Amino acid sequence: MNDVKLNKTEAYRAMFIFLENLYSLTNDDSLGGFLGSMQLLSDGSPADPAYWADWERAVSTALNQSQSSLDR
Repeated sequence: MNDVKLNKTEAYRAMFIFLENLYSLTNDDSLGGFLGSMQLLSDGSPADPAYWADWERAVSTALNQSQSSLDR
């Protein structure tokens, strides 16, 4: 697959789809509850707004780790 650039919202949706697929394989209730809270509403925000702040921190950490590996 070619490198694809996603914005934060597109990457969030991709993560959600990945976890949704995992849930369909495992039927893990805790994962189902997690997905319910992070589901995107019609305005594009997660059902639980705290998830967006957590997501932005995760993106920042991932980008910083990527940059660190390039600096080596």
